[in-house]
Amino acid sequence: MREMLAERIRKIKPSGVRKIFDLAKKMKDPIDLSLGEPDFDVPKEIKEEAITWIRKGFNKYTLSAGIPELREKVKEHLRKKGIIFEEVMLTAGVTGGLLLCCLGLIDEGDEVLIPDPYFVMYEYQVMLAGGVPRYIDTYPDFRLREERIRDLLSPRTKAIIINSPSNPTGTVYSREELEMVARIARERDLLVISDDIYDRFVYDTPQAPSLGQIYEKTITLGGFSKSWAMTGWRLGYLAGPKGIVESLITLQQYSFTCPPSFAQKAALLALDYDTTPLIEEYRKRRDLIYEGLSEKYEVVKPQGAFFIFPKAPNGKGERLVERAIAEGLFMVPGRVFSQKSTHFRICFAAPSEKLERAIEILKRLV
Repeated sequence: MREMLAERIRKIKPSGVRKIFDLAKKMKDPIDLSLGEPDFDVPKEIKEEAITWIRKGFNKYTLSAGIPELREKVKEHLRKKGIIFEEVMLTAGVTGGLLLCCLGLIDEGDEVLIPDPYFVMYEYQVMLAGGVPRYIDTYPDFRLREERIRDLLSPRTKAIIINSPSNPTGTVYSREELEMVARIARERDLLVISDDIYDRFVYDTPQAPSLGQIYEKTITLGGFSKSWAMTGWRLGYLAGPKGIVESLITLQQYSFTCPPSFAQKAALLALDYDTTPLIEEYRKRRDLIYEGLSEKYEVVKPQGAFFIFPKAPNGKGERLVERAIAEGLFMVPGRVFSQKSTHFRICFAAPSEKLERAIEILKRLV
């Protein structure tokens, strides 16, 4: 029956991350460092706020753009960060916002530049919209280089996707790197989509710079899934030029309809909830996994998010992951996130004792 499928879906492969995650769930006591979500629960106060609104009956459709009070709160949050925008809408997670951007902005054959390695959604959502992903090689240190971006530019280039802090590498792009991207975007009148979902997970500086602070034609995506562990509540936001955001609100009316109602009310409280102690714990885990692996592996120290992307011995990432799984350690091969297969991704959103066991296994495998 595969011939009945639309051509766009035939190009889409099952998520490599989900395949590893599903396999780990079938095993007894695995060390599962595959899926990228926090290991802490939604803070109690935020859960209670959601329950309160559910009991009050706030369970119906909301405005497609989201409830006005949360939109205003998000605007205030973005202004404090120095983000340039004209309008804000709420979305069904950052992935929902990204899909709206791809469907609403990309025409058949438009090219979208994506730094490689990249989050798996970027490649396939661009393809679903009929676009062509073009990959900016950032190896070996995962930094942006002007010549590598310019080499990919063509008359069909429409947009650049930037994710900082990055999944899967943990890279935080410098202000200078982002200003360089903004300069190229202005020259070519390109859109920039800036995925800032990990903006609070920053370990070596007070705040990660964002392209939304620099370039006026940036669509900034953010959300509540990582900082407050609301991954299953599917709530994010999108900010940018008014004409674009208003059109994407219309598109949301015919797709997601609206974000989850109770989650929007709880998010009002979340934006005022201090997660600094949680971030400090993740800094300690970052240091633990980096110091443990750097003895035996070529690895770049992550500056943000909760991922580390080491290079496998002899550049055979998939082979190393297979051997690790045989030992009960679940990671994701780098090929899932890249045009190369030399690395592998570890999510260090896990208790320290699990990370220590993982380090011992990985040292043994070398």
